[in-house]
Amino acid sequence: MASRRPFSEIRKLWRRHPLDFMFWGLLCLALLVGGGQAVAGLPLLADLFLPAPDAKPLPAVTASTTFSRPLSTSSRYAPEVLQPVSQGVLPEWLRAGHRTHVSPAPVVAARRAVLTPIAIVIDDMGGDVDQSRRAIALPATVTLSFLPYPASAAALVRDAHREGHEILVHVPMQPLGSANPGPNVLDTRLDAATNLQRLDWDLARIEDYDGINNHEGSKFTADRDALNLIMGVLAARHLFFLDSRTSPETQVVSAAQAANVESAGRDVFLDDVDQPDAIDAQLRVTEKIARKNGVAIAIGHPRANTLDALWRWCGELQLRGFALIPVREAIRLKSQRDNVREAALGRH
Repeated sequence: MASRRPFSEIRKLWRRHPLDFMFWGLLCLALLVGGGQAVAGLPLLADLFLPAPDAKPLPAVTASTTFSRPLSTSSRYAPEVLQPVSQGVLPEWLRAGHRTHVSPAPVVAARRAVLTPIAIVIDDMGGDVDQSRRAIALPATVTLSFLPYPASAAALVRDAHREGHEILVHVPMQPLGSANPGPNVLDTRLDAATNLQRLDWDLARIEDYDGINNHEGSKFTADRDALNLIMGVLAARHLFFLDSRTSPETQVVSAAQAANVESAGRDVFLDDVDQPDAIDAQLRVTEKIARKNGVAIAIGHPRANTLDALWRWCGELQLRGFALIPVREAIRLKSQRDNVREAALGRH
């Protein structure tokens, strides 16, 4: 019976401390198989299971903790322990990759909805100060065209620049009828020197503008010789000419193309009828033209009904499949479209 007592004690210890038995069993097996190389790894193994009494606690593992393998070990059989690495000592390329892993950026859809571009121009700016300020508060991609003669124009233009709007000079030009476009109007009955002097005055009144469009001008824009005179000025200053198209006889775009001046005509007047329903209908017409032609340009004025309609329309614009762009960009898109059409007609 005495010979069985050691085995009975061993069974009791196995039941109480099975992990210890497994550890020592594995250790003995490693010594038998690995010999001296296994012995070389014992200090590292002892450090794992028997830390020194004065050892510092391991750093807390958080979502921002990364780990690395030891650079070298004394034996290829020694255990490889993952060591925590402080985030502050990581190189920038590794920190960037780690940040991406911890907080991935939102997944971007492979296909984005294509938004059809529309340019909105508000001209006659500067005369009505309150409504002009409301127009300046519209999205920055709305283009604003300022009359050169109102005393308030300069200050309003500075406000518009701060809000990021593209700026035009709304140059007064001779109409067919008896309407009065204002002082320093360009007029076919005047000599070239006087018209150039008036144009210089108009342009000097507005700061940092990108182009012009005509205020009135149904008579002037139909006169090719008069237009050729001002196109030279626009070309020299790298300005574009948005044709308000106040006359079906306009020669603006053809004269501009001959002078190497960027130009296109507006597609829609939003508020010829100053009623909310009529303005909303014109915005729908603008959308229809944009869908058909790939881009559209609409002109409105700083009036309460027009601005109310635009505030509503801009709020739902992307949901309707459209994007606002500055008018210079719209002019370039129109020119590219026309060039493609002309090239296609030439091939046939």
